[in-house]
Amino acid sequence: MKTVLMVAEKPSLAQSIAKILSRGNMSSRKGLNGACSVHEYTGSFIGQSAHFKMTSVCGHVMTLDFIGKYNSWDKVDPAELFSKAPTEKKEANPKLTMVKFLQVEGRGCDCIVLWLDCDKEGENICFEVLDAVLPVMNKPRSTERTIYRAKFSSITDTDICNAMNHLGEPNRNEALSVDARQELDLRIGCAFTRFQTKYFQGKYGNLDSSLISFGPCQTPTLGFCVERHDKIQSFKPETYWVLQAKVNPEKDSSLTLDWDRVRVFDREIAQMFLNITKMAKEAKVESVSKKEKVKQRPLALNTVEMLRVASAALGMGPQHAMQIAERLYTQGYISYPRTETTHYPENFDLKGCLRQQANNPYWAETVKALLSEGINRPRKGHDAGDHPPITPMRAATEAELGGDGWRLYEYITRHFIATVSADCKYLQTTISFSIGPERFTCIGKVVTSPGFTEIMPWHSIPLEESLPHCEKGGLFPVGEIKLLEKQTSPPDYLTEAELITLMEKHGIGTDASIPVHINNICQRNYVTVESGRRLKPTNLGIVLVHGYYKIDAELVLPTIRSAVEKQLNLIALGKANYHQVLEHTLDIFKRKFHYFVDSIAGMDELMEVSFSPLAATGKPLSRCGKCHRFMKYIQAKPSRLHCSHCDDTYSLPQNGTIKLYKELRCPLDDFELVLWSSGSRGKSYPLCPYCYNHPPFRDMKKGMGCNECTHPTCQHSLSMLGIGQCVECENGVLVLDSTSGPKWKMACNKCNVIVHFFENAHKVRVSPETCDLCDAALVDVDFNKAKSPLPGDETQHSGCVFCDPVFQDLVELKHAAMRHPMHRGGQGKRQGRGRGKGRRPGGRLNPKKPKDKMAALAAYFV
Repeated sequence: MKTVLMVAEKPSLAQSIAKILSRGNMSSRKGLNGACSVHEYTGSFIGQSAHFKMTSVCGHVMTLDFIGKYNSWDKVDPAELFSKAPTEKKEANPKLTMVKFLQVEGRGCDCIVLWLDCDKEGENICFEVLDAVLPVMNKPRSTERTIYRAKFSSITDTDICNAMNHLGEPNRNEALSVDARQELDLRIGCAFTRFQTKYFQGKYGNLDSSLISFGPCQTPTLGFCVERHDKIQSFKPETYWVLQAKVNPEKDSSLTLDWDRVRVFDREIAQMFLNITKMAKEAKVESVSKKEKVKQRPLALNTVEMLRVASAALGMGPQHAMQIAERLYTQGYISYPRTETTHYPENFDLKGCLRQQANNPYWAETVKALLSEGINRPRKGHDAGDHPPITPMRAATEAELGGDGWRLYEYITRHFIATVSADCKYLQTTISFSIGPERFTCIGKVVTSPGFTEIMPWHSIPLEESLPHCEKGGLFPVGEIKLLEKQTSPPDYLTEAELITLMEKHGIGTDASIPVHINNICQRNYVTVESGRRLKPTNLGIVLVHGYYKIDAELVLPTIRSAVEKQLNLIALGKANYHQVLEHTLDIFKRKFHYFVDSIAGMDELMEVSFSPLAATGKPLSRCGKCHRFMKYIQAKPSRLHCSHCDDTYSLPQNGTIKLYKELRCPLDDFELVLWSSGSRGKSYPLCPYCYNHPPFRDMKKGMGCNECTHPTCQHSLSMLGIGQCVECENGVLVLDSTSGPKWKMACNKCNVIVHFFENAHKVRVSPETCDLCDAALVDVDFNKAKSPLPGDETQHSGCVFCDPVFQDLVELKHAAMRHPMHRGGQGKRQGRGRGKGRRPGGRLNPKKPKDKMAALAAYFV
């Protein structure tokens, strides 16, 4: 019996697909990485009985990055990133050990069926999975086919079974186009970002952005927002005049007429027209025309239109809307939400899709009427050859989906019903009047057949007062004629919906990446989202775009990225060579980068006007070890210390508070120590600003505080305060937080584990002695006599935190409340556990783990 491995893109999809294919008769177990499950069942595969193993990945298995040494901002010239710096594929999420998991499940399998999402990213993940699994699968006979690709657009029984019966092959060209995009974005983005971040953060203190990033798609996206801002700023309002007339067809009613000239910009001429028309007492009907007009039903729904409506009508950001749509898709409520197509395939079961909605109280009547009277053929849209348009796949209730999930599902369903409804028809009556020599018009609309506007009421024709019956030549008394003074108004800031339209029009990003680019410019503090989801550029965003325009407008204009996207699409179609496109594009941007570096002074002039230099920012905090003057603490992102006398800047851990640490100094460089804290429930540790940026010992990396310092005698170092190996992570050491009393704690110097112990103790010290059982350092504890929990009213005790029965009830494990999981950068894995190297002469390099650690955990940390 053959064994067939099947891989989906997400665990929830794997479960749904396995359930459908096995008809619910399957066994499930957790995979070794804990994140993915494996669903097993037996069935037939290409006419033979087979054992199926259905599992999944969690998005991309691999990610592209530079090899180790090129990830150092300090040691590498950004220009080298265009060609010299080699790249490598690394595991996207090392904690998931996805490659190992796939190899364990793939070992001994005969065939593989790839159920990844059917878009370019999905094709790319197909080959990532194959790279991991093929080496461990059974070797096929010479002509035997072992790799299959399932193509599907929704998680329904019909679609999944149909995909299983018509298996294809993964598309290498589409995967290569994704590889090309990843490499271009990595090399171009990193080179520009590193250069401008280091240049400007080294000069200005109040930029308030931890990264001044550049992206081939992100920057033109920001350019659209700043272009609209510039139009608003340069707008000069003009005064104009409008003639407004009212006629009285009957005694108690009046009709407001619109002037055919619309408006004039000269006050005297407007006054002249007013004087002429005021002489006439009656308005004469010159013509009456009636015309039946049609408001077309919408095209089928694609991703871009869904994101536009979600932002404009539902008040959801594109990133949030996309996440909700993906969730609805994986739960089987809607079809695949990433598509550029607005045309239903010929074999699409419109009636079947409609029948599922016949019992929903919100639209049951409309649906039943359509099914009985016959549906309308949908409008012919654009077929991009990817997925069918977004449609509901099964009925749902508000209670099932809740909140935003229901609101988006409701819109998708209403849109689908509208596409098979009739057009909206209305009768437009236009009456033309003359008052003296001037012409005026009045328009009225009456709906004759509401069509699709019944299900999409926000598109309905607004109700208007019905026009009086009149015939050509009829006369009506003029009620009043007046001159209205008005002003032209500037355009408003771009809404997300308008920005999405511009990005689609100019080919910036794909339907999948557009929300990411918009989210990025918000995260980087380049724009803020104002009411009505309008995007207002910040000072930093404006200066950056103006600077790019000044140096090289093509960096911010959409033209060059649009051309690159076309080349990437040609790779996907097999019409362009992957290596040639990559080489050519990188060569263009490398030249642009060198010119940008040479001309950076042009952008710097704009920065000087808007931002303050480092020396003028921040407040004095701690003394510099070189000149012994106070350094200024700059709180704006990224927080750092700056010595204006030495003109040096020292980076600090982010996302926490920094304060002076008892005016104590580092024994190595005489800098005053500062204390970083993530809050009362989090962890804190002292650090030397100089050592944090310039590691003093070989086994230390940049970005390490005193809790990782291997100085043999400093009272704040890991050597003196380290207690034992972390109970959860591999390389961490639990270090006493000597500032935490009377609520004493020790915290891991790598992960966010915190151990609370000895509350209300007077003193807690780390002893030079070690535990005989587990090699952890012993702890000396002094309690006040009144509050001592020790037996026999003792106030002092020395013992092991892990093994001493006296300490058993005084220890409690927690996880730190971090404001952000990446509370500092630049950590490197360091060999040596426990107390670290150099604790004292003859100290062990690798103290053993506490014996029977799980039993110790059960006893102490429950």
